Amino acid sequence: MSSIRHLYIHIKQYRESHKPLYVLSVMIFFWTIFDSILSYAIPLILTEHGLSSTMMGLVIGSSSIAGAGFDFLMCRFVKRVDFRRVFMGMFAISALYPLILWQATIIPMYLLGMVIWGIYYDLLNFGIFDFVSRHTEKNEHSASFGVVQVFRSLGGIIAPLIASLLIIDLVDWKTFAGSFLFLSIGFLFLIFLLILTRKKKMIVTCVEENCCEKPKNFLNEIHLWKSIGKYIFPALVLTFFLYTVEAFFWTIGPIYSETLGLGEFSGLLLTMYSLPSIFVGWFVGRLTEKYGKLKVAYVSFLVASILLSGFALVSMYMPVLTIGLTFLVAVMVSISFPSVNGAYADYISDIPKVEKEVESLEDFFTNMGYVAGPILSGFLADVLGAEKAFSLIGVVGVLLSVILLRAAAKRAKLNEKQA
Repeated sequence: MSSIRHLYIHIKQYRESHKPLYVLSVMIFFWTIFDSILSYAIPLILTEHGLSSTMMGLVIGSSSIAGAGFDFLMCRFVKRVDFRRVFMGMFAISALYPLILWQATIIPMYLLGMVIWGIYYDLLNFGIFDFVSRHTEKNEHSASFGVVQVFRSLGGIIAPLIASLLIIDLVDWKTFAGSFLFLSIGFLFLIFLLILTRKKKMIVTCVEENCCEKPKNFLNEIHLWKSIGKYIFPALVLTFFLYTVEAFFWTIGPIYSETLGLGEFSGLLLTMYSLPSIFVGWFVGRLTEKYGKLKVAYVSFLVASILLSGFALVSMYMPVLTIGLTFLVAVMVSISFPSVNGAYADYISDIPKVEKEVESLEDFFTNMGYVAGPILSGFLADVLGAEKAFSLIGVVGVLLSVILLRAAAKRAKLNEKQA
């Protein structure tokens, strides 16, 4: 009820000025249901066809390798980002995905599906970053990402439950038809968003009109990524690890949840992972304004990692309690995500001409997380078991969070001396 109240207050306060943001969020809500149903089904599809957890992770991880390559091509050949064109392309490519998975019976077909998955997920991130950085005020960036995350989380909450109802014994045509229905509804809201923003003049990505006239060559693009990456590298590392953890849940989570004895409610584990963002997203903005975006992101991920490291211990005695622990981990992760995304949006607002590069670096490290996550989780699940795999990634997260916090403290002291 708290999230509904915050949504009511937010709408009442901003009314027409934030109407496009709400339409965008509803569009993403239905698109997320589409994507999450298939994300839940993919590990089951692959293991049903005889693949081991390790092989399953390799196949799923290939989607993000394709996405990482797509990031670079976007920077190399696209002169400016326009969320309208990006989202149209995203929906067109998304429509191909269930069709390919439906007909797939061999690994090359699954790999083709993974390539499509990686590309349309990248387009989603490009579109969201472009919209938020151009159509909301700088001091509203974290809050705007929080609003979008609430609706994405709503879709993530509903989708696993829908998927577990559609998947009785095996994944069949009902799963693909159900996902396509939600994709179609999301497309209708995209049309509404295009109509709503058609009279709004797009802001040119570059500060100077002619700064994009000369295309960058390969070496120039790498140099620019390196130059920008030095300033936002800690945030990029956190992004990588956040998505590695998320990939753990979405890769081995569906398989592990089948062992909890929940029957048709086997999707509850991933539902609980998505649930916290409904209410967490509404107060992230206040936290980051008071303590700083990156500090909030680092501390919240540290707590999430500590909790995650206890996954095996809890699973050993009362497996069902892992659902509650998953919820607590997700609360902290849900704070970290919009906080670090808000830091990226700040950087884009300060230096608009590097928007594509910042977005591409963020997407590149996101993709690397989705490469490492499925491969590591599949391998560790085969070797140690799913619950111990979760604990091990939690321990690594604790160490990484401490390093990031210490580095941030040193940078703050250096800035104070220079001032």
